[in-house]
Amino acid sequence: MAAPVAQEELPILEAIINIRNRLTALKKDRGEYIKASDVNSLYQAIVKQVTRLNEVRDDHTTYNNRLDTTLADVFNLLSLFYLTIGKTRECPATYSQIASMRQILDHMNESGIYNESDLAPFHRRLAELRQIVRHDAESGKHPVAMTTLLERQLNECDIVLRSLQDSLAVLSPELVPIHERLVNIRRQLVALAANKAAKQAEHQALVAANADRPKTPSRKIICAEGGEESGPEDTESKTPTKEVPHPETPAPKVKSELKPLQEELRRIDSKRVDGKFLGPGGTVPASQAVCSSLLEECFDIAQEIRAMDESKNVASSLKPIYDRLVEIRRELESLVLTHRWSLRETDLWNYILSLQEIDKMRIDGQFVDSDGNRPTGQYVLLYLLRRCYGILYRLLSSSEPISEELMPIANKLTTVKRCLNEVLKYGGPFSPRDLYPYQLALHQIDSLRKDGKFLGVDGTIPEGQGIVMAHLNECHELLEMLKRSMEEGVGDDEDTEGEYAFDDPSEDEDS
Repeated sequence: MAAPVAQEELPILEAIINIRNRLTALKKDRGEYIKASDVNSLYQAIVKQVTRLNEVRDDHTTYNNRLDTTLADVFNLLSLFYLTIGKTRECPATYSQIASMRQILDHMNESGIYNESDLAPFHRRLAELRQIVRHDAESGKHPVAMTTLLERQLNECDIVLRSLQDSLAVLSPELVPIHERLVNIRRQLVALAANKAAKQAEHQALVAANADRPKTPSRKIICAEGGEESGPEDTESKTPTKEVPHPETPAPKVKSELKPLQEELRRIDSKRVDGKFLGPGGTVPASQAVCSSLLEECFDIAQEIRAMDESKNVASSLKPIYDRLVEIRRELESLVLTHRWSLRETDLWNYILSLQEIDKMRIDGQFVDSDGNRPTGQYVLLYLLRRCYGILYRLLSSSEPISEELMPIANKLTTVKRCLNEVLKYGGPFSPRDLYPYQLALHQIDSLRKDGKFLGVDGTIPEGQGIVMAHLNECHELLEMLKRSMEEGVGDDEDTEGEYAFDDPSEDEDS
């Protein structure tokens, strides 16, 4: 339970709640782009409150009350705003990434299912984030309170990461291949379990829809030839719809996918002698317990998948959590595909809150029902939860340092560049008319600049100028290469060159 808020901290809490409400209102406003000036003013306001808080608190005491949780929410949301306006290389933008990374590392530590290749990306990303924070601390760009907070969080992630690394260090070299293979098999098993549950849920929904759908009465008409045909009442029923299985039709089987994994587990198990994996010369390598417990867990998951196949559903008490996680995963996976065009990083806030709420439902690492029991289906829920965290972290870490005001231009340039590369790759024959749309698109983008800069609606200079200009220059270079290759192919064919000469698109517009 959170500690009560001290009397001298209540005004600070009230101010922080007010800032959070202002951030939430700004997040919901989709009528215009988020302005960097608005974000900066809210950032300065929260820094002021943190400074006040530091004055009334002891540096050597750990606090955990409502003020701390609210402050964490504000920093998390503010971090998403910094990503949205393209300031990804400033330390406030790193907060949500560090928090997301910490959650993933905690889950990995809890499950014990990871290998060296899983930890390597976290080592690299932590080093990158630490460099950003240290650069801002040395340059004095952000207050000491902010950089100190982020340094502390980075250190906590480092501690967890080193703990994970140390647990792998006890593995004998002879057992590393077996351990890595067991980790991969376990992942395949939990993914299979989750997909199985999803198919069953979809099947049950279709069955329910089929049962609830009103039957359209049919009327038989005797044809002149003596046959029968459906009357007008059947017209609607012939509209193409998704085929609904019969209620008694069993859900799709997974035995064919499960069988090879079980066989591989048995092969690995057969390598043990008296329950031990042996090394060269019959030696018994250290860290037997790690591999043996992982092997047993894989067998348990396989058994649970078979039980699910026989019982046809997940425990009813876990169904609401399961449905919510499936929905979150589906929406996050959709954002992975469309985030360049439609994602505003602040949209991830609701997913962050939802996952935190679901994570807090666990007791001793497992979900329980109202009676305190731990129903079957734990592996499926934990897999979905960790999968959602993984996708969320991927979206946060892949955010580009481009303001959302410039994203439409950047996306258009990316599309033009991809098309020009394809044309260059496959070659001609093509004419100036074929390249004219690309020339026109680049001219239109060029015309948006003022004094060589792309300006925002309020006249400010949004983040990401360098990246957008690099894309624009690359497109111009590709277009020039295509022009030269076309001219070499055409040779001295003056008629063709005269008919489709490259004119400045602005001349067409003026005329």
